[in-house]
Amino acid sequence: MAKQPSLASLKQELADVTSLADPRLDVLATDSRKGAQLLLTQIKRRLNKQAEAEAAFQERLHYERDLWAMGKLVAGIDEVGRGPLAGPVVTSAVILPQSFDIPLVNDSKQLTPKERERLYPLILAQATAVSIGIGSSELIDQINIYQATRVAMQRAVLGLGVAPQHLIVDAMQIPVDLPQTRLIKGDAKSASVAAASIVAKVYRDHLMDTYDRLYPGYGFKKNAGYGTDEHLAGLTDRGVTPIHRKTFSPVQKIIAAQSRS
Repeated sequence: MAKQPSLASLKQELADVTSLADPRLDVLATDSRKGAQLLLTQIKRRLNKQAEAEAAFQERLHYERDLWAMGKLVAGIDEVGRGPLAGPVVTSAVILPQSFDIPLVNDSKQLTPKERERLYPLILAQATAVSIGIGSSELIDQINIYQATRVAMQRAVLGLGVAPQHLIVDAMQIPVDLPQTRLIKGDAKSASVAAASIVAKVYRDHLMDTYDRLYPGYGFKKNAGYGTDEHLAGLTDRGVTPIHRKTFSPVQKIIAAQSRS
């Protein structure tokens, strides 16, 4: 009777299985060892999870596919940073090729920071074109956050090196003369918008890391400018920085309190 392969060698040999139809899994199914059955369960779980991720990814290409079929060049646009007390609102416009194949690209809020950092260069490498649009804290104070976001999105679209013919936008109307598909929670429904959400998020996080070094004591690296306890304490102790949004309520109150003292 032939000696059974060790579980360690089986695990290594089956690491490249990509289909439930792989005949090696039938062989594994006949292995009565408890460890072999556990390995089989783990492989099936991994493959099912990958299949679900691929199906969800294909669904997120639904809008793009319809537009590609009409010969349209499609850009997805998203923003990050509408709610913080400090830092700019950052937008991104991304044009994906029809060959785009990164199933993990999803709404940036559903991804961990490590996943976003890993996907960021992959998106930049595969995308046909990527652009960033910035709405500074000064612009936000001048025209309000909603209008500043629209301006930043306009800048992102106009900054693309390739001219898109149709936009897919996360729930905003961008002031450019192009047809636009507006989606509620678009970053979860469109791969192009999801890619834009990741690019914008990672770009802004890196920017806030830099501001954390320029303006220590507010916790910008950890809170990205949002009004955490550490940030509010920094405002009280150190005052308002050039990147704070002076029209946002907590910052307004600090300015008013300091002007009275």
